[in-house]
Amino acid sequence: MPSFKIDTSTAMVFVATAPTPKLVNKQTGEIAVDRETGAKMMTVGLLISDEGEGNLYQVAIPETGVPENLNPGTPVSVVGLKARDWENEFNGQKRHGISFRAVAVTPGA
Repeated sequence: MPSFKIDTSTAMVFVATAPTPKLVNKQTGEIAVDRETGAKMMTVGLLISDEGEGNLYQVAIPETGVPENLNPGTPVSVVGLKARDWENEFNGQKRHGISFRAVAVTPGA
């Protein structure tokens, strides 16, 4: 499925939740890996506020693009943020949503 670039150049972006490993399987603890680079994937909660509206997004980012000591409340810039819609079927139920991915986050805004 295609992905779409998200422009955050006019937004204020803050870390809402600290980075955690992105799990493929919660039961086994298997960590997701970037198919292109082999880097472990992390999930970072970002609060993105623009034009009077703020939203919380869980963003997948390669471990190499996540600086150490990234704590909640830290202002950041997001590099290469994209959204992609997804759909799957699990136990006979169709599920769908939007996933978010970025190349990196950098401290400061």
